[in-house]
Amino acid sequence: MHLDLHPDFKGTSQGEQARHLLSACVHCGFCLATCPTYLDNRDERDSPRGRIYLIKQLLETGQASARTHTHLDRCLGCRSCETTCPSGMQYGQLLDLGRELMEHRAPRPATQTGGRWLLRRAIANRRLFSSALRLGQLLRPLLPRFLRDQIPPRVHPGALPTRVHARKMLLLEGCVQSAATPLTNAAARRVFDRLGISLVAAPRAGCCGALNHHMAAHPDALQDIRRNIDAWWPAIEAGAEAIVTTATGCGSMLADYGRLLAADEAYADRARRVSELARDAAQVLLDEDLEALGAAARERVAVHTPCSLQHALQQPQLITGLLTRAGFELVPAPDSHLCCGSAGSYSILQPALAKRLRQRKLEALETNAPELIATANVGCQLHLQAGASVPVVHWLQLLDPA
Repeated sequence: MHLDLHPDFKGTSQGEQARHLLSACVHCGFCLATCPTYLDNRDERDSPRGRIYLIKQLLETGQASARTHTHLDRCLGCRSCETTCPSGMQYGQLLDLGRELMEHRAPRPATQTGGRWLLRRAIANRRLFSSALRLGQLLRPLLPRFLRDQIPPRVHPGALPTRVHARKMLLLEGCVQSAATPLTNAAARRVFDRLGISLVAAPRAGCCGALNHHMAAHPDALQDIRRNIDAWWPAIEAGAEAIVTTATGCGSMLADYGRLLAADEAYADRARRVSELARDAAQVLLDEDLEALGAAARERVAVHTPCSLQHALQQPQLITGLLTRAGFELVPAPDSHLCCGSAGSYSILQPALAKRLRQRKLEALETNAPELIATANVGCQLHLQAGASVPVVHWLQLLDPA
């Protein structure tokens, strides 16, 4: 695709990046068949190809309207289109660039801007989110059902390991996950402890930066990234084997640290090293002796593979392969490539569309009568559980010795 940059963008890093990204698009339309939002409403402006044209129009004219915001906001960022693109279009990078430019070229109403700022601050701040969640859990019995279903019940994570092993890995605890689904990281610690590995959290590490980045608050996202690198670096220098993530949305963000800070002389090398060390918990376990866990495979399990795992990290069979090896009976689920509608803050900002996508996903996951649904990302887990007829758990809970 040819791009005639507007004078405002000529000679800028954003303009040249956009030119490079857009040049890969050949207008074929293969992406439409794998785009959940296009399949939902058949409006091409809500397809990757349509959004590419909207971003191209912005770059060529220097102008855009609120309607462009609408269609870019409706994108899940699932990147399913990238897996079917014959020319290797990096749509996710172009989307993030287009959203960032839109915040400056077509400012949102003050109420919308303020609401999105509060959302970012509330979710990305672990203490603030935890306090808000505890209040919601306290009031949960009094809330109407549609609100009650959105609030996970409070659970106790159980006893954590106390042994210290020679093998050590860093654990990204996350902002939402540590409060909303505490069993996940607790299960990770127990599983890794049984395998002779200590998972260590860096107290000063926080949100991975994905929320700010995908909501076009790129300076805040880079601040998140630099803070995490600073927090992890002493442990990395001391020989930490890996940086383990138990949420694939965070894992896909860590994999991008090197690219996002490539132009930062002070952080480029360390960011690249962090991306090299970042590994999903399942990737680590593939190299370990799972028999040592003694997992009891009793339930029929349907696996939900998050978009961040299959499209961003390009590991579509990672969880199914691991659970099969551990002896679990997995039931097939059709349309596994389509997003569940969670997508970070998407289910909050686009609730009607997210609910329709969730219903479609749950019909696929439950079609073969599983007793459990296992997923690998906290947002997907919470979103699916709010509408599922069977429990939705993180796959690590299935291997938890406790």
